[in-house]
This record gives sequence, structure tokens and C-alpha cells, in this order.
Amino acid sequence: MADDDQPYVKPYGGPAGGWGSLKSVSKIIRKEKLSPANVLQLHRQNKAGGFMCVGCAWGKPAHSHIEEFCENGAKATAWELTSLRVTPDFFRDHTVSELADWPDHDLEQAGRLTHPMKYDAATDKYVAIGWQEAFTAIGEKLKACDPTRVIYYASGRASLETSYMYSLFARMHGSQNLPDSSNMCHETTSVGLKSAIGSPVATIQLEDYEHCDAIFYFGQNPATNSPRFLHNLQQCAKRGVEIVVFNPLKERGLERFTNPQNPVEMLTGGETPIATQYHQVRAGGDIAAILGMCKWLIEEDVTARAAGRAPILDHDFIEQHTVRFEDLAAKARDTEWVDLERESGLTRAAITAAAKVYAKSKAVIAVYGMGLTQHRHGIENLYGVVNLLLLRGNIGKPGAGPGPVRGHSNVQGQRTVGITEKPELAPLDRLKELYAFEPPREKGWDTVASVRAVLDGEAQAFVGLGGNFFRAIPDQDRVLPSWSELALTVHVATKLNRTHLIPGKESYILPCLGRIETDQQASGPQAVSIEDSFSHIYGSRGKATPASPHLLSEPMIVAEIAKATLEPNPKVPWDEWVADYAQVRDAIEDTYPELFGNFNERLFDKGGFWKGNAAAHRVWKTESKKAEFNAPTVLNAAGFDDVEGRYRLITLRSNDQFNTTIYGYHDRFRSIDGTRQVVMMCKADMTKIGVGKGDTISLVGDAGDNIARRIDGLRVVEYGIPEGCIGAYYPECNSLIALEHHALESHVPAGKSVPVRIEVAR
Repeated sequence: MADDDQPYVKPYGGPAGGWGSLKSVSKIIRKEKLSPANVLQLHRQNKAGGFMCVGCAWGKPAHSHIEEFCENGAKATAWELTSLRVTPDFFRDHTVSELADWPDHDLEQAGRLTHPMKYDAATDKYVAIGWQEAFTAIGEKLKACDPTRVIYYASGRASLETSYMYSLFARMHGSQNLPDSSNMCHETTSVGLKSAIGSPVATIQLEDYEHCDAIFYFGQNPATNSPRFLHNLQQCAKRGVEIVVFNPLKERGLERFTNPQNPVEMLTGGETPIATQYHQVRAGGDIAAILGMCKWLIEEDVTARAAGRAPILDHDFIEQHTVRFEDLAAKARDTEWVDLERESGLTRAAITAAAKVYAKSKAVIAVYGMGLTQHRHGIENLYGVVNLLLLRGNIGKPGAGPGPVRGHSNVQGQRTVGITEKPELAPLDRLKELYAFEPPREKGWDTVASVRAVLDGEAQAFVGLGGNFFRAIPDQDRVLPSWSELALTVHVATKLNRTHLIPGKESYILPCLGRIETDQQASGPQAVSIEDSFSHIYGSRGKATPASPHLLSEPMIVAEIAKATLEPNPKVPWDEWVADYAQVRDAIEDTYPELFGNFNERLFDKGGFWKGNAAAHRVWKTESKKAEFNAPTVLNAAGFDDVEGRYRLITLRSNDQFNTTIYGYHDRFRSIDGTRQVVMMCKADMTKIGVGKGDTISLVGDAGDNIARRIDGLRVVEYGIPEGCIGAYYPECNSLIALEHHALESHVPAGKSVPVRIEVAR
């Protein structure tokens, strides 16, 4: 249940970090009843030879701080090392129907799963089952399925080793349906950056923040999603780097920060201002804001050169390294300021002020998150960022380039080793050569296609390697009846979550070791590897005592299901791989020699080893062999028009959650405590519809597809947000997102600009 029956809203005056962060960490350590030994595990977090955080994918520096965990990283660790347990007795006491009524927080708060479980429809309960019995039954069921109709989902937390084995198993079974959490967040990056510069990931590395002189920051909240980033932002701010923020909501981590590891700041209350400019762009208005900056830069360049002054643009770079500049220039010149102001929600003066910072800066990093990727025209957002960077040659030099901030700790790495539904992104010929089988060559199902297949009755089975798939998808209420018709659902997990409570006709929960725990196999304690947002690979070694002696590792679970499903193949040594994960890394190196040379030897390099990035060296692996300008075709990324009574809903995460995991009900930075059933609105919109603080309203989907979507009982919170835009929490509001309301090319659900209407309880 929520911490309080009534929400408590009071302005929070403190900075990000500081004593509030320490108090929050202390609170969750007590809440999870961590043993002293497990508290000490925090000292090993994100350090060479230690374990890599199971939370976000921010980089791990070669020269670490005294502590390399943040508030949310500590919460993720405490959540995994909790002393609370979900044993077979727990399931004897609770039916699935009863548990389905529990809040998300309470389900995971119950503790770590300890035994493999199978759903018994007669009693509506999960019952304990032996591991081998479970593997045999799952294998038999998968063999009876059409493999092209089996969904193999992977959460971003699984290691490179597990992900490689899992994707190989899926393809050997005959399925290329390998959706992952990237499909729900940063697939837009993978598609947009790859198209424009030939690289699907960030071109910068962590040390580039030491060399930039400006940061342009779009749609990402570091205090909630990547708090360790605040250390880098603080260091940049202190040395005079201008940080220009475009974000619909005022977020405390982008305003000011107190470093919890700085005794002077903690004792004196010192804090560092972060943003030098803060522009509250409308949801979906970034295309217009960026085009406005490009317009000013292009026109000012003409004026400067005509007057004999130094040019604003880097014409040598544009000539040598890019194509289609004139298309962008023509679009910028032809677009009127009145249209740019209307769509961005910003004044011409504000956009020009930002452009002037960009014009004088020699090395610019463009940071962004899901505030850009999760829109109907999210790809055009990405193209805008690239356009801006290309104008002054800000890709492929120190301190400059696109810096997408990924969420899950290894979501980028999973793609690197084969978790993808796109056949062109997997080394299918090499897999065929190594393992003597014919991989499927057709495109598989991404997240949207997988959900569509469930709705249509085409999907037969779902296997989930971690995560909380059902809770993360759009249109949940609509999907619910169809999900129960799946012939088989299998969940590899550490904790109970919402997806487990929608069993198929046959359903299993397979509890696994966590990354922080000792993974003892035949050759001794094992290490795994992960990739961060900067394409660095790190080794991770858990040393905590496992939550239960009955737990198996993720690699072992994958191997055992594969052995039960597939015909024996002497070229795939499942047992040897499980006995020694170094052999899996050798297999990864054999499959991807250009990325993973000397993999095992470099596993614990301080700061990780970089897998490389051609665009960082100005080698453009695009169709044109150059970086490509793309003139925008729309000014509004939302993908729908403004009409009377329609609002743009931005789904948000709180300070007390990570993705679908809800740690508590205290969104400290937004001053909301005791509930998540709220809608954040500006004063002008509240006045317009006649509601006050705390009033109850309903949100109604306005997708125009004649499908009813509705959430009742939401309370109004006054918040600094642009007119016509409202904010509410994810995943609670996912049922308002239509399945087909997704980014056009990448299919990422467009959760940052959802068309809704408001109904007021009278």
C-alpha cells in the first residue's frame, strides 16, 4: 500500500543529492533489512573487480570516487539484496487473483523468489516444482509450438554472456522474435543515429565531459534516471561549461546539485547551479526548437561572412563530411518564426539565446533521453540533434558528439551480442558457420509486433528473461484477456511482478541469482560482463550470499531450457559454457572478433574497454558514406494536432522508482508523497477547466481509434509544466497509450506525448 492514505504535496526547496539522498538510501537499507555484510557490498558497486550496478547504464570511471553508487543505484542494490523472501509458503497463502490486486510496489517488496514455481489453474496458485521437471515440461511445450510464434523477450539487466546464449537458443529454435527493453525506450536512437551517422550509439566516451565547453540537454532527468551523471554535470558547471536545457518540466537535478561525497558541501549546504539556460519546451516541440537554433545559425553565418567576420558554421567539415546541407538550410530559411514559436512553446528570443551559446562553443555534447525518443516523430527529433551537431563539426572530435543516456545497465550490450529482431543486425552467417544450423532470416517481432501478435492470437508462447514486460507495454487493459490465452508463459526473475500474475495456459516462474550474488559453477566463482552507454565493456563479479540455495544462474537456466527444447548439437557446448563463463566470452569473441578481441584478458580493465565507434573517428557507415543532414518534415513530434480539450500527456518516472520497479511513494524532487495517482498540471490549465489542487479528475485516451481508454481517481497537483501538457506516472498510465501510437520507424511507444482529454468529477 502507499505510505500514506492521502498524498502530501509540499514544495521541496533542496537540491538534488545532499542530505535528502543520504536519508533516502538509509531508509531503503532499513526497509529491506539488509545485513551488515550486504550493506558493505555497496563499496564494491561500479568499481574494478566489483559488481556493475543493476540499475542504469551510466559509465564507470577508471579512477573511482570513494563510493561509486548513487541514490537510485543504492536502492537497486538494496532491492536485490533484501532479506525478505517469497517462498512456496507465500504462494500457498495467496491466490494469483488476490495478488493481482496488490500494488506494483507491494509485489516486489514481498522479497526475493526462492524456488521454481508452476501455476496451478485449479487452485489459482503457484506451486513449487523441481528444476528438472520444469525444464522438461517447458522444453516439451516449446517443441510443440511454431517457433516463429514464440516471443523471446530480454530485459536489459541480463549479462552479455546470458544474452549471447539466449539469442543463440532462440535462433536455433527457429525464432527471431527477440524484443527487448530497447524497443520501449532507445530504439529510436538505434534507428535514427544509424541512419544519420552510421552509428546506432553514442559517439562520445565518459572522458569527453572533461573536454566539452557546452552541453545541450534534451528530455532527460539525471536526478531520477542516472544520478551519478550529476557528478559529471557538476564538474562541467564548475569549470564554466554552459549547460542549456530543453525539458518540459523543471527538474531539480538540472537546476542545482549538492554532492553527497563532498564533506564541505554537505556541512555548509553548498550547492552547484547546473543549467545556465532552462527552456521549458512543449512536449513534442523539440523539432521546432532545434530547427529554430539551426535557422539562426545558418542565417547568422551568411551575415557574418558578408560582413567579413569569421563564419559561424564549419564549412570545411560540412563540405568534406556531410550531404544534404542545402536541404536543411532551405527548410530553416523557409520556416517562419511564428510557427517555430507556436510548436516549440518558446519565444524567438529564448531559442536565439540558446543558439548564441552554441555558436561560440568549440566542443558541444548533445545529451538526450526518452524525452526525445518516445514520440510519434522521435526519429525527426534525433535527426534534429544530429543536424545541430553537424553544423559546427561537433561529431568526431574531443568533447563533442551525441550522448544518449541509456536506462537499463546492459540494454545496449544485449544488442551488441545478438538480441535483436532485425536479421541484418545479427551475424547470421557467422552463427551458421560456428554452430552448424540455419538461422531464421526473416524479420522477427519487436515489442509492438509482439503485443499485436498476442492481441491477434498469433503468438503461442512468451519467454521472458527478466523484466516486467506486460506492465511496461502500452494498451495493457486491452491486451489483458489475450495474454491469458498464450499456451505457455515462462519468467526468469528475481522478484515477483505484475507480468507473472497473468499466467498463460501453462506458466512458470524460474528464480535466478542476482548479479550481486556469488555465482558458483563447476570451474569456480564466475564473472559476467555488461556494456554501458559509452560502449565500454566491464567485468562484474558478485560476492554476496545467494538469497536461496535453490537459485540457478541465468546462463544455467537458459542452457537447461535450450537442452530440453533443441536436438543435441556437438558444436554448442551448453554444459561447458555454464561450467565456465570464460568459454562463453571466447564464443562471443569468435562471433564478433572486431569488437571483442582478447575479451577475457581485458574483462577487468579499469574503466572498461571500448568496443570502438567508427563515427567517433569520422568514418560514416551510412548509405552515402557521409554524415547526413535531414530536413524535418514536421515541427511537432507528437504526431497529432492540438484541438480544444486535448492535452499532451507526458508519462514520467519518480525519484522513487526504476523503470517498472516502484521503491516507494516519495517523489522527493517533485514534492509528491504518499501516492502515484496524480496528474501534474500548470496553474493556467487548472483555472481553464475549473479544478484546484487535490481535486479528482479522470484521463481519457484520445487516440481517435474508437477504443475506450480511461483512468479514474487521479488527483491534481500544480506543477511547472507548459500549457496544454500534463504529467503522470509510468507505468500506471500505460493503459492510455494506444499500441499503434508509437514512433514511426522505430516502433517505440510514444509515451512522452499521449493524446488525452480530462474529465472533472463534479
